[in-house]
Amino acid sequence: MTDLLELRDQIDKIDREIVRLFEDRMEICRQVAEYKIANGKKVLDRDRELEKLEVLGGLAHNDFNRHGVKELFQQIMSMSRKLQYQLLAGEGVSGSLPFTRIDQIDRKNCRVVYQGVEGAYQHEAALRYFGEDVNIFHMDSWRGCMEAIKEGMADYAVLPIENSSAGEVNDIYDLLEEYENYIVGEQILKIDHALLGVPGARLSDIRTVYSHPQALMQCSLYLEQQQGWKQESMANTAMAAKKVAKDGDRTQAAIGSVAAAEHHGLVVLKAPLNHNRFNSTRFIIVTNRKMYEKDAKKVSICFELPHTSGSLYNILSHIIYNDLNMCKIESRPIPEHNWEYHFFVDFDGNLNDSAVKNAIRGIMEEAVNFKILGNY
Repeated sequence: MTDLLELRDQIDKIDREIVRLFEDRMEICRQVAEYKIANGKKVLDRDRELEKLEVLGGLAHNDFNRHGVKELFQQIMSMSRKLQYQLLAGEGVSGSLPFTRIDQIDRKNCRVVYQGVEGAYQHEAALRYFGEDVNIFHMDSWRGCMEAIKEGMADYAVLPIENSSAGEVNDIYDLLEEYENYIVGEQILKIDHALLGVPGARLSDIRTVYSHPQALMQCSLYLEQQQGWKQESMANTAMAAKKVAKDGDRTQAAIGSVAAAEHHGLVVLKAPLNHNRFNSTRFIIVTNRKMYEKDAKKVSICFELPHTSGSLYNILSHIIYNDLNMCKIESRPIPEHNWEYHFFVDFDGNLNDSAVKNAIRGIMEEAVNFKILGNY
């Protein structure tokens, strides 16, 4: 039997040869990139890659090695493409992204829309971001807000996209993919829910609680302890408070903010209700203009994937290879396409950074229906 050290020595020699051959291949890839720059050709030729993978797999002598060879060369080809993208960017071929860089958003001379009524958390987030004197109005739905900025009725919309306890607001992701509107900012708001009732009501009177589904979920531990309480969903917390105030029924309560109680003449029966004391909601600031502030630090994109093995890994590898930090990934089903998904990814960076441009160019080439959602 061959000694283990001798076997390891043989592997080391083979590995050194593999590295030498890899560097030879990458040098030829550099020359290929120069040819493509001179002749205006795309980096990715998917048909050629698939054909070559079949040929290379056919050179292996068993099924295990055949699969391994294909996986190995998929990674080598991916590295080759990344080198070519870098060289193209170095020659200025990548071009600029279709977004305008600005110093900062004008938060005073603008018109802002939010969903709900006064006293809603979205209303509070809008005032936090734009200031108390902003020209602001509300719509009945998130879609209505997206339509308002699309049609120019408003410059910006303030929409909730994520809560630290209840998770994502899925409808907002769907609207971002559907509309040609873009994220230019975000506002994080600490959420402390209160149980609101009409003056004179007591906890023992309550039979029905109204609120937004997310708020009900964030207060679920408390609500589950209350026997006989019925939960009813509404469009948002402030609308729930408005209904309770209008009905004047002591058996009804709403879950919402203290601000909503003050605005609608209700009293706080108990607070805070949310079981997560660090409960916060992230709101996005959306506009119909492709622009970003010069100090923007986060990029949001969405895309679909080709139905090929390892496609998600290959897409995300552009973020890894360019030394960018991915901070979020979500997926949403594509309507009328069962088991197919839109992917939403956030990563740190600015659209003016060369690493971000390289990553986006690579993803654009390889993904389907790619879209930059914003830089903020």
